[in-house]
Amino acid sequence: MRLEFEYGHGTMGAELPDNTDVFIPGVTVPDPPYIPEEELVEKTRESVRNPMGMPPIPQLVHKGSKVVFIIPDIVKGGCQETSHRKIAIQVILEELYSAGVEKKDILLLFSNGLHPRTTVPEMRQILGEKLFHEFYWTHQITSHDSEDYEHLVDLGCTKRGDRVLMNKYVFDCDLPILIGHTQGNPYGGYSGGYKHCATGITHWRSIATHHVPDVMHRKDFTPVSGHSLMRTKFDEIGMHMEKKMGQPFFCCDAVLDTMSRQIEINSGYAAVMQPHSWITANKRTYVPFAEEKYDVMVFGMPQNFHYGNGMGTNPIQMMQALSAQVIRHKRVMKENCVIICSSICNGYFHDERWPYLRELYELFQHDYMNILPDMDRYGEYFATNEEYIRKYRFCNAFHPFHGFSMMSCGHIAEMNTSAIYIVGAQEPGIARGMGLKTRATFEEALADAMKKYVGPNPKILALPQTFKLSAVHLCLKGDDLSKV
Repeated sequence: MRLEFEYGHGTMGAELPDNTDVFIPGVTVPDPPYIPEEELVEKTRESVRNPMGMPPIPQLVHKGSKVVFIIPDIVKGGCQETSHRKIAIQVILEELYSAGVEKKDILLLFSNGLHPRTTVPEMRQILGEKLFHEFYWTHQITSHDSEDYEHLVDLGCTKRGDRVLMNKYVFDCDLPILIGHTQGNPYGGYSGGYKHCATGITHWRSIATHHVPDVMHRKDFTPVSGHSLMRTKFDEIGMHMEKKMGQPFFCCDAVLDTMSRQIEINSGYAAVMQPHSWITANKRTYVPFAEEKYDVMVFGMPQNFHYGNGMGTNPIQMMQALSAQVIRHKRVMKENCVIICSSICNGYFHDERWPYLRELYELFQHDYMNILPDMDRYGEYFATNEEYIRKYRFCNAFHPFHGFSMMSCGHIAEMNTSAIYIVGAQEPGIARGMGLKTRATFEEALADAMKKYVGPNPKILALPQTFKLSAVHLCLKGDDLSKV
């Protein structure tokens, strides 16, 4: 069969055996039905007015109350006119105003964590014109700055000993509102809930308690589940914040489908709301698809996806993307499986967005750096580099510690495969510098894998559009999905 896979800004064709299994999210297995557009406002309002595990908003605020909306950045959630963020914020504003809260006492805060701080065009795209103009010109929209120590609060440590530093605007307000997405995520199962606050409004030292090899290379991390140590730490950090604030977050999370449309909307106390939201999310995300485990997984990387332009060419970001597919689909892959992935791999690092990754890549080539975890000892050195921090704060770059979370993830692909082939690389030495094999075409890579690793009749899984659509976590048809 002939299939097209993402490659640079276009696609690359592949001739694969006719018995190849093809999976496209939302197409091969349909998502649960989404809420019709004309019902979204009312469904959101119904959820907000009937929160789980806590009183409704009018009982939590009054005139003079300070309120902070904590809003996900551009990476996830969709920006359509009926996106969850746009509708939920507008509905909750109505509840706040009806309770006497004044507009001047409301702040919209983007929870970018170690991601680039939200740009003004992104603010407009995420919020829409109405909300943007309502709050921007009065300086009531900002994004989290994890290096702005005047606006951080040190909350000490969780009982486990994990350091917690959080945004001071959120800590000081009378009602912190988390607008989240219950969407499949290789880091702990789902976005939203306590993951949102544990990663989005904290400091690199907090994130270094969970986005590190000691947590990400455990057996409970791959395949992805809601029971990993990472997920447990998210919950503990979020609950520690609530304890120190003296109040819970008010959450409004939407279970989203492949096109980021709302399947279900849940509001309230995260400790109650989060497990409830996973019931529906599991039906969309953990898909019992495979009859047997696969020898080969085939997909393609565009140049621009998820974390931004260059992700599919920057070698450390490429490793993270490869590993994300392993984490999601490990349940259906054999222990000695092979990955074949197209990437233009043209030497474009996008140094403005990731100013430190070229240096990290060069370090990895020297000084006894045999596997990516060997780089971990440089974490604090890079995380405290003043020039890289300035670029994070003022030039819309990723925070330098983010690169170490990428490398922690990036090693997982090597841990769980026999070989990884990059096909179509324009600068193949970059891929080889990460321990990847290179071939010109899918057909050449598959022939080599059949000769060396998987035999003449491999079971093949093809994943077209895997980085263009909201991904799922594939499972065997006989898997016990009550334990995910």
